[in-house]
Amino acid sequence: MPEGPDAPPRDDSTPPDTPPDTPPAAPPGSAVVLEARDLSKHFRVRRTLRTFADRDRPVVHAVDDVSLRLRRGTVTAVVGESGSGKSTIARLLAQLYPATSGELRLLGEPVRAPKGRAFRAYCRQVQLIFQDPFGSLNPTHTVRYHLTRALRIHGRAGRTSAELEQALAQLLARVHLTPPERYLSSFPHELSGGQRQRVAIARAMAADPKVLLADEPVSMLDVSIRLGILNLLRDLKERLDLAILYITHDIASARYFADETLVMYAGRLVEGGDSETVTQRPAHPYTRLLIGSAPDPDRIAAMSDGNGTGEGTGGGAAEGADASEGQETAGEPPSLISPPPGCRFHPRCPMAMERCRTDVPPRFDLPGGQWAACWLYDGTDGTERSAPAPKEASA
Repeated sequence: MPEGPDAPPRDDSTPPDTPPDTPPAAPPGSAVVLEARDLSKHFRVRRTLRTFADRDRPVVHAVDDVSLRLRRGTVTAVVGESGSGKSTIARLLAQLYPATSGELRLLGEPVRAPKGRAFRAYCRQVQLIFQDPFGSLNPTHTVRYHLTRALRIHGRAGRTSAELEQALAQLLARVHLTPPERYLSSFPHELSGGQRQRVAIARAMAADPKVLLADEPVSMLDVSIRLGILNLLRDLKERLDLAILYITHDIASARYFADETLVMYAGRLVEGGDSETVTQRPAHPYTRLLIGSAPDPDRIAAMSDGNGTGEGTGGGAAEGADASEGQETAGEPPSLISPPPGCRFHPRCPMAMERCRTDVPPRFDLPGGQWAACWLYDGTDGTERSAPAPKEASA
């Protein structure tokens, strides 16, 4: 992109070292806009010559028994490692995939809109923002074409060309791409990555939705402009009272951006609660290891000093990281074609018990609205039970 006074505004106008403000907790009375109840999605494995005659085709258990609620004016983050099923959840909620089992409720009413007019009406309420902005925009069409088509599909283009131009200008102004004349005639390859993602967000907002499903919206962008996109989504959430699902593998950005954080492993949700609580006082062993694996200069400095207290790292986060010290585990995530019985994390868990290998743990409520699907909390008082000494992990 050219530099100078005529150059398009950069996305890194916000300094990257701006101290993040802790997002406010979700109001207890926030209305539920979109709800998933026991949602599951299994993909059939393709037949081969060896399995062509088999009656029972194996399936990939991509998502199993996922329940979540997206509330008006709040951001819910789903975090986890690659292949855990996060993006599959977003596509299930967008109804791009048919669910194997479970139920979706929009504004309290069950919905099933696989195609046709019902699907288009559903898309007016629920919009998906894809991970790769360049891949989600047609490289042969301009920004004007993308936004005009979205406005016309959802009946918001107006009756005259003047009304259409006004709607286009409002969309671009909403995502901070001004003046609009500078961008409407541009092709996707003429824009920066952050600007392309802003166009994708504007296209989603053309439907005037109540729910935004953001599937890793900043993972394909430079670090210097990620904060600008997150701040844009937060601004849209606050001004339009949107419900946002934020899919990410970066638990630090979930703490900064989301009101509620859900942790996912091997197709199942294992922990959830207020973002500050989950990231600072993780309950599930997987969440502790996930946070402990993130680079933390303060923790490294504390370890080099030999005090091991983790002072300056934020209290609860240090406790979660210290809890994982000496409990490093090896190995790969389990096969989702034949997932292990019981808790799916038990082959890698340093605190696994015999019960973990046979029974699937339910959600156990913990203080402060937090919950964890772990047998360590199988008690009426919500406290952690004593567990056997961590076993040595095998690769």
